[in-house]
Amino acid sequence: MKNFPDKNLIINAVNKFSDTVFCIAFQYTKNRSDAEDVLQEVFLKLLKTPPATKNDSKLKAWLIRVTINKCKDFLRANKRRRVALQTYNYPKLPDFFNEVLQSLDNLPERDRNALYLHYYEGYTAREIAEILGDNERAVTKRICRAREKLKAILEE
Repeated sequence: MKNFPDKNLIINAVNKFSDTVFCIAFQYTKNRSDAEDVLQEVFLKLLKTPPATKNDSKLKAWLIRVTINKCKDFLRANKRRRVALQTYNYPKLPDFFNEVLQSLDNLPERDRNALYLHYYEGYTAREIAEILGDNERAVTKRICRAREKLKAILEE
């Protein structure tokens, strides 16, 4: 009989991290239903091939990395099916954050990911470096430059 992952691990992950996974997916896809599809794929991957760790912070980092990869796969697969983007609002955030988050779309993907993980998820530069497969110094510089770019965009 096939070994199933720890039921409590899956339930815990869904309860604690589904909002984070959804927000990251929504940031990429700009569409609620597409973000929900990515969310399902991420947790299916967790169900099929859970990481070796049961540590919450490492599990969250693993889920973020999987989410980013699933979003990239999703966007590549749907590249030919371009649909005009509708005006959107990010979920669960006050209205004044929408302008900032929508301005993030003008930043390169790596800058956007670093800022999101640092300010919204509360990760340190070292943790972001591990998640994104970068080095800590590069992440620190990326966050600093991205903040400057974002400030310039918002001042316009």
